[in-house]
Amino acid sequence: MLQPPHSSLQVAAVPAQRGPVRDRDQDAPWHTEAVCRRDEAGLFFAPSKEPTAARLSREEAAKRVCARCPVMVECREHALLQPEPYGVWGGLTAAERRVVLARRRRREVELKKAARTTARIAQAG
Repeated sequence: MLQPPHSSLQVAAVPAQRGPVRDRDQDAPWHTEAVCRRDEAGLFFAPSKEPTAARLSREEAAKRVCARCPVMVECREHALLQPEPYGVWGGLTAAERRVVLARRRRREVELKKAARTTARIAQAG
């Protein structure tokens, strides 16, 4: 069972909202529609010395919040591009984001290698 978040954990995962949530507006930043902006912010960041079972439970609860978020993809991309070192962002933990980033880097290397091979074949042919 999750412990109630400590007051120090009541930090929003995204910048504070300045007004009511509107219909999707091209000029509004993606995070104005983030579900985590409401009342579950304590789920997204670990308290110090959190036991493993409590961390796993908290992370799963955070991922359930992310799963119903209309801007989950934008949030995830933000966390991957920054890169955000802590917390659950876009339905991924920090460790899961490191795996995604490593896969992206490997894929980029593979694509560059394939492009060089293709260029050599074209020059030879």
